[in-house]
Amino acid sequence: MEVMCGAKVGKMVHKAKPYVLTVGLQFGMAGTYLFTMASLNHGMSRLVFIVYRNAIAALALAPFALIFERKVRPKMTWTVFIQILVLGFLEPVVDQGFTFLGMQYTSASFASAVMNAVPSVTFVLAVIFRLERIKIRELRSQAKVIGTLVTFAGALLMTLYKGPQFDLFHHSNTAHQQGGSHSTQNHSHWVAGTLFICLGCLAWSSFYILQSITVKRYPAELSLSSLICFAGALQSAVVALIADHNPRAWAIGFDYSLYGPLYTGIMSSGIAYYIQGLVMQSRGPVFVTSFNPLCMIIVTALGSLLLGEHLYLGSIIGGIIIAVGLYSVVWGKGKDYKEDMSSPATTKETETMQLPITSPNNK
Repeated sequence: MEVMCGAKVGKMVHKAKPYVLTVGLQFGMAGTYLFTMASLNHGMSRLVFIVYRNAIAALALAPFALIFERKVRPKMTWTVFIQILVLGFLEPVVDQGFTFLGMQYTSASFASAVMNAVPSVTFVLAVIFRLERIKIRELRSQAKVIGTLVTFAGALLMTLYKGPQFDLFHHSNTAHQQGGSHSTQNHSHWVAGTLFICLGCLAWSSFYILQSITVKRYPAELSLSSLICFAGALQSAVVALIADHNPRAWAIGFDYSLYGPLYTGIMSSGIAYYIQGLVMQSRGPVFVTSFNPLCMIIVTALGSLLLGEHLYLGSIIGGIIIAVGLYSVVWGKGKDYKEDMSSPATTKETETMQLPITSPNNK
């Protein structure tokens, strides 16, 4: 009886694991937007921030990769090496670079909301690269397609319509941000900022797709994440040295110039890559990105409370539309997963793809 109960509990934990990891990831990612915005508001260079963030992530992950994956790390091939370089360019250089620039022109809450379009873009790319199947006569496929279109519509609404301004919480920065010159500059750069964030969104979706392909060829998530961060740090350092010639931009102290890169490096460029790779092995890239609305809600509340950011009607309506569309995508993905797990071959394949470090025999 105890054996049966233990097996049942183990099965429930196994089913809940992807959801728990992905939801926890969204809370961590919410802090990323806030720490990044705070660092940029305190005058830190956007390009230098990216370099430090990824360098810290690589240093934080490397010891764990060396210890836990020393026996299971596959040999590096030229194909995987090139893919790691491309991954380092897509996420640290392009995505972070343009997203942070767009965030400076808009706000952290707006950037997190627009980034909810990532699942839709990821879904389209996954279909193009045949990582996602579509059977238009099946209800679950219709749900994924409709959800993708609805999500895109919500993101488009947020881009084209700003609407009246709201303040969820009174903050000392709010009165200052209502100044005429700041408001005029914010309004004039709003569209440009949105386009920069959308470009970062496309790069992030491409990163998810390529990461899901690379992790199958190099199934050592910690090592892969560390290498991606290292490659991204080197490439972003080249960009920073070319674009910013001020040596003082590289100075850090015990303030947001240290706290921001430290948190985002360990959490978003380190732990996040590892969790994404782990969950993608069994659920795919679309599932991982489908929980982004939770991050938007957290960032919106904390951004207004801690940073005094404004919220606009267009962002609220667009965010709600995006959340509805993503729920439809998640529902369709859930039906896909149930069908996949009903196949003995798929179940066996999923079990063999689990990380070796989760096994008590690997010491």
